[in-house]
Amino acid sequence: SIILVAVGASAYHPSSRRAFFGKAAVTMAGVASGAPLLAVEAIDACPKGSNNCIVTEWTPPEGTSKGDAAQVVLDVLNSYPQDGFDKVDKGGWTIVSNELGGASGAAAIEYKSGIGNFAKFLNGGKPFVDDLKLEMAANGVVKVRSSSRIGDSDLGVNQKRLSFLATGLRAKGWVVPEPKY
Repeated sequence: SIILVAVGASAYHPSSRRAFFGKAAVTMAGVASGAPLLAVEAIDACPKGSNNCIVTEWTPPEGTSKGDAAQVVLDVLNSYPQDGFDKVDKGGWTIVSNELGGASGAAAIEYKSGIGNFAKFLNGGKPFVDDLKLEMAANGVVKVRSSSRIGDSDLGVNQKRLSFLATGLRAKGWVVPEPKY
């Protein structure tokens, strides 16, 4: 979903009508003041108590341009093995969209895991699909959401994947917290 925010305001996903209309009033005040608007694709929060979704943030070294930050993130994403890591994502992965260095700053990656008997019995023989959504701000900071499409638990799959990516980014000087559900 696309929402409009005044420059300087943060992307926001309202949890109630009151929160929505309160934020709308602030946004309209920004419009009335003449502040330019930007389209922002908001990263959704994980459902409360979720065991298959992680939202986090990756911060590049000070002074890194958005273009350079986008290239580092893409390099780290591409370093993830197509045949999986630590017994997850054995079905490979695909970059569905990549505008990290562009105006939207968004990217989406699909990971397939749970091939074999596990998927055969629990998912009709189809691999489980997880989504990694990234949103890069002008300063190179990346908001991240990794989540499973179905189920209540992912058996640690999203955490393992994000840990691999975090290690790659930290090696390049980024500040990346340990992923936690």
